[in-house]
Amino acid sequence: MGRIRVLSDQVANQIAAGEVVERPASVVKELLENALDARATRIRIEVEAGGRKLIRIADDGHGMGRDDSLLAFERHATSKLRSSDDLLQIATLGFRGEALPSIASVSRLTMETRAPEDEAGTLLEIAGGKLLRVEDLGRPAGTTLTIRDLFFNTPARRKFLRSESTELQHVAALVTHYALANPTKHFELHSATHALLVAPAVTSAADRMFQIFGRETVDQMIPVAAETDFARVGIPEPPPWKRDENYEPPEPGVMRISGFVSKPELQKLNRNSIYVFVNGRLIRDRLVLHALSESYRNVIPPTSFPVVLLFLDVPPAEVDVNVHPAKTEVRFRQQSIVHDFLRDSVRTALMAARPVMSFAMALTDSPLAAEALRIDVSPMPGAPDLPPASEGDPQQGDAAAFSLQPDAFLATEQRIVFPQTEAPVDEPPFLREPEQRVSGRHSCSSATPEEGEERPETLHSLATLRAVGQLRNSFILAVNEDGLWIIDQHVAHERVLFEKILRERRTESVQRQRLLMPLLVDLQPAQMLAFAELADELDRNGFEAEPFGP
Repeated sequence: MGRIRVLSDQVANQIAAGEVVERPASVVKELLENALDARATRIRIEVEAGGRKLIRIADDGHGMGRDDSLLAFERHATSKLRSSDDLLQIATLGFRGEALPSIASVSRLTMETRAPEDEAGTLLEIAGGKLLRVEDLGRPAGTTLTIRDLFFNTPARRKFLRSESTELQHVAALVTHYALANPTKHFELHSATHALLVAPAVTSAADRMFQIFGRETVDQMIPVAAETDFARVGIPEPPPWKRDENYEPPEPGVMRISGFVSKPELQKLNRNSIYVFVNGRLIRDRLVLHALSESYRNVIPPTSFPVVLLFLDVPPAEVDVNVHPAKTEVRFRQQSIVHDFLRDSVRTALMAARPVMSFAMALTDSPLAAEALRIDVSPMPGAPDLPPASEGDPQQGDAAAFSLQPDAFLATEQRIVFPQTEAPVDEPPFLREPEQRVSGRHSCSSATPEEGEERPETLHSLATLRAVGQLRNSFILAVNEDGLWIIDQHVAHERVLFEKILRERRTESVQRQRLLMPLLVDLQPAQMLAFAELADELDRNGFEAEPFGP
């Protein structure tokens, strides 16, 4: 008897579910995309226990008839494709026909649906991939899918789920993404206790951003709009024997980009605020992220990230979405063109919103610029006077005579001819042994002091400091037997306040002061869930905060 066997449909569906259904947010994503493909205008999502207990998605799309609803739960049954050539022209969010059978194999699923032309709807009940009930029912046109007890028959998958609040945050972030991508549709997200997102249909992406992010964020955004023609290179075409007499070569098409990017002043600590959609599909592509990083290079710190909402529309033949089970990664046929177009479009928008003058022109137009660059060192009250410099000190004379002139920054051209000489044979000075070793006391903190040397006593060194001046109202200049100390007074003050807060927390005596007018902060649905976890910690630190509004 052979050892190789064909897997049953139930086992095959559970294996496929491992690729498609990773967590409750994956279920919401697949069903949400089906609703959008069905031309739904109102979509309502309900989630309980982070999606483990219940996920319900109701839409007013075109629905399905009885035969189609039964066929939809067969593997690789889809209404999106007819032949392999259609894979090169995918214009819908879903196309494989794997989502519904995969979800039904690891949950208890109920579907209610009705097509507009049918008099009665259809009710299907499936548990663990087995059909339990099919009957007619009356309902409005559209589809409602209810998923209960996700991963009830695969406990190994269920134990890898995160906490309920974490899973709910992933669902909220996903719904937020698709609400931003489809401003003309109505979205609602409800948990077991309250509404997390209610976004009525609007006419523009700017209005949808205002609904989700608030006015403060919208005011910091810059519009982006550009388009370019694709090169006519390597466009997929049918073989000659499939071309008829009226065949015309396909046009290269146009690539368009629209949306918003944030001004440099608005920065985030992670990429969670970067929303990029390719032909309406949410993606996480390295090529796109690299192009955005290049466009913001030297504009924001490398450890900070902008807020981005961009819609990239390309001909379906120019992008392959069939490269990842979750369809979150894509492959562009002309990657360099897409990368450069995205980078240049965002960079042009940034430059147009905030033009930067050259340094020399700024000095010429503003005589006060040179004065602002001068460094003033003001003595602190009670600081000892420093001895005057000797009259013969050449450095003193040079420093006094120096002044910043705008002409010094203007470019000059001069031809210099260097004589041809042989390279020196001597060993470069940076390869020679030092004449005198630097004391371990002045080495970097990561180095280990040599045996016999004493470690510096930080507290003792600070106690012997004598303040001698202040630099630009920001740095304290102090001296002791070790030399000159330059202290950032703002950072030092923050550390003093931090230590004070720690002492008050230990004794539960944190001081509070209420604002005359409370500060309102707009939070996204996922941020609101994170706030619920941090509310007690904020209260222990003296911040009184509570939800406000619907």
